[in-house]
Amino acid sequence: MRLARKILWVLAVAACVGFAVVGDSAGVESDDQFLLRLQRLAVNYFWVEANPANGLVRDRSRADSKCSVAAVGFGLSSIVVGIEQGWIPRDDGRRRVLTTLRTLAETRQGPESSGVSGYRGWFYHFLEMDSGHRAWKCELSTIDTALLLAGVLDVAAFFEGVDPEDVRVRALAGELVRRVDWDWMAAGQSTFSMGWHPESGFLPSRWVGYNEAMILYLLALGAPDDDAALPSVSWEAWTRGYRWTRHQGIELVEFAPMFGHQYTQCWVDFRGIADSYMKVHGLTYFENSRRATLAQQAYCMEQSRRFTNYSAREWGITACDGPAGYAARGAPPAENDDGTLAPTAVAGSLPFAPEVCIPSLRHLERTYRDRLWGPYGFRDAFNVTRNWWATDTLGIDQGPMVLMIENFRTGALGRRMQRNPILRRGLARAGFSPFPTPP
Repeated sequence: MRLARKILWVLAVAACVGFAVVGDSAGVESDDQFLLRLQRLAVNYFWVEANPANGLVRDRSRADSKCSVAAVGFGLSSIVVGIEQGWIPRDDGRRRVLTTLRTLAETRQGPESSGVSGYRGWFYHFLEMDSGHRAWKCELSTIDTALLLAGVLDVAAFFEGVDPEDVRVRALAGELVRRVDWDWMAAGQSTFSMGWHPESGFLPSRWVGYNEAMILYLLALGAPDDDAALPSVSWEAWTRGYRWTRHQGIELVEFAPMFGHQYTQCWVDFRGIADSYMKVHGLTYFENSRRATLAQQAYCMEQSRRFTNYSAREWGITACDGPAGYAARGAPPAENDDGTLAPTAVAGSLPFAPEVCIPSLRHLERTYRDRLWGPYGFRDAFNVTRNWWATDTLGIDQGPMVLMIENFRTGALGRRMQRNPILRRGLARAGFSPFPTPP
């Protein structure tokens, strides 16, 4: 599909280094050119919305935003994408990566409620942009730490040379992974707590059942190189919470918000492998996410009487801002669905169903560019029914856009992570083995 448009972009980039990642002017674009332009603008988020002194990345594009440690993980991998595409000079990108890793490794950790970045190798969900210390009274977050560590492992795999700076990247990455006390966060059970507060202890909610925390369990199972040091958690305990069901005539493991199908697969390529649970049902997690994508598109087509803009081109329900604030929206089944759509939900499914995602993304830009587009590409979300348009861009939106465009276009990130010994051990210990991808 080709689309005629004229775009004039002038993006002033903070003077962190002597270059800028800018949006290309586009006349007639191919789909590939469109995706590259979208990816390039999203990469720019992680350069501009970071503190160059410590590498911490803002949660959202506001001057008063705190750092999101998950956004830092997405940002580390996004810098690698920028280097590979030639948008960021390798030395400048590596310098930023090293700055970030040093901050994570050197900022104090401890059991205190303030003045620390985390405890026992885990990081708080939000950090102060300048000091790197715990922000507000947020939790020590298991999933956000896992997303951070995925980016950490990715940059370690990318900077694989003998140059002393490459060696330093790998050393810092290894230190960050080794110091995580996985067993402590399990608190004697076979699943992980969702987090910990110094004021009140472990959160009662636990990571059980299919969602974004697959990456958490894979890293935990793969981190020890000795089976005797494995944490008490088990993949089987995690899968016992799965819900196999049918939506829109499609059978799948259910999770309503799209991000749950996408975050782990930003780094892990599940094509051609499956665990025992998925083998029983005859599919891979990659295929399951394809089905979830198509089921959500079908749901939105069905709901067009309720929300008039919902259609084959307008869908994308996931955790995002909305008229009444941030919520974990999703479908099917409907979860907090108030008519709010998020472009990241569409871009994050590109590898699974490009034939529906690319036309939708191009339609969203063409139709709503004046209200939905900003200096980093798509803003967070919109709601046509309530005439509400997000003003912020979020790091946890732009990260999946960057990485899933890369996974779709080149597959470089997935191939790189497949070589990582921690991920390889984690997949093996979780019971993954070759499984033919369904046609």
